[in-house]
Amino acid sequence: DLFGRMFPPSLDGWKDIAWTLLETINIATIATFFAVFLSLPIALISAQNTTPNRYTLWLGRFILVSSRSVNTIIWALLFVAVFGPGVLAGILAIVFRSLGFLGKLLGEAIEEIDRAPIEALEAVGASRFKILIYGVIPQVMPTFFAVSILRWDINLRESTVLGLVGAGGIGIILQGAIDTFAWQTVATILLAIIGLVIIGEAISAYLRKKVI
Repeated sequence: DLFGRMFPPSLDGWKDIAWTLLETINIATIATFFAVFLSLPIALISAQNTTPNRYTLWLGRFILVSSRSVNTIIWALLFVAVFGPGVLAGILAIVFRSLGFLGKLLGEAIEEIDRAPIEALEAVGASRFKILIYGVIPQVMPTFFAVSILRWDINLRESTVLGLVGAGGIGIILQGAIDTFAWQTVATILLAIIGLVIIGEAISAYLRKKVI
């Protein structure tokens, strides 16, 4: 009767739960911020119409596939082994996992842009850099913001379990409560995680509607 031992949820240690919830939000937000800006150049070299040559195209595709092929928890285990337990390992794990998602969607959006503005800029002798700044990026900005918000929502969920492998966030105290058989505290932490995910999804949906 495990579920019976979880109720009523215990409020003991609620300050620690609140603090690690904030840490979880920070991990997801900081990681998304870095992943978003790192993914843009990767998207540009992985899109056929903006990559400088076939070598950069394959480099971009390799980065995207590598990122998506490795689960966030595996990335977290790797970075915990390299940097030790803590928030840094969690942030890096989410950044590396997010690059594939963001870069792929942005790259596909870049390949579908309207050629007319590009041709107009080329006709007046604009440099490659100016074509990217004035012809390519403005067309993909709505997609850029929409997928960034969506990825933040996903990262918020993923950051709740990183602590199970020592990579920061609320998962650390969840693992501690499980290890000590503090099932009422486990129930409180699970309810806090569910609440965080629901709020994050609501914020994400609201912001995407505003952007789109």
